[in-house]
Amino acid sequence: MLAALIIVAPPAIVAPAINEERIFGVIPNYQTVNDPNATVVALTARQKWTLFFKQSMDPFSLAGAAVGSVFSQMGNETPRYGRGSAALGKRFGAAVADCSTQSFFSAAVLATVLHQDPRYFRKGPGSGIPVRVLYSVSRLVVTRGDSGAQQFNTSGLLGMAMGIAASNLYYPSASISGPVMAGRLYTSVTGGMVGNLMSEFWPDLQKKFFHRRRSHEPQS
Repeated sequence: MLAALIIVAPPAIVAPAINEERIFGVIPNYQTVNDPNATVVALTARQKWTLFFKQSMDPFSLAGAAVGSVFSQMGNETPRYGRGSAALGKRFGAAVADCSTQSFFSAAVLATVLHQDPRYFRKGPGSGIPVRVLYSVSRLVVTRGDSGAQQFNTSGLLGMAMGIAASNLYYPSASISGPVMAGRLYTSVTGGMVGNLMSEFWPDLQKKFFHRRRSHEPQS
């Protein structure tokens, strides 16, 4: 009798809060939810801040900032700190700040205050490639709220703008101008689109080109 009264609910399939997978084995993919059919719980405020720290301090991000600083130093390009080792150090610090401030405002501060989810939710192979491409690009202006509803991506876009504006605090006066800010905005938007496309299609590429290795993995 007691056994008949016990109702066992099926376990919810919850996507990991933070994706530890790396694209091509090196590029962090923390913000992606791979399974489009998974029931996903909202991130807590603590998880959103953890996501920001992991993105900002990831070795790949720091290495990218270092490489960009070297190229900027070679041509004394923006930010124009001049020549010498001290200028190179300033360029590296500015490059790290450029990336981390945008993530700070969008993924941590605004995502928490506005109750929006900073992650990218894949459309998945159930749709055609053109649909998935358009979906990936549209995620720049559309995001998921903590409630699960689709919302205007205020945290992402405003956070991007606030991060770019914050660079005026540490850029030299020669690099504080409208064209410089516009160039950074273009770079950030382009980088966001490329990042979304990589997140969307990486599992497909991984399955296609690494299917032999994955075929030996246990099925869940």
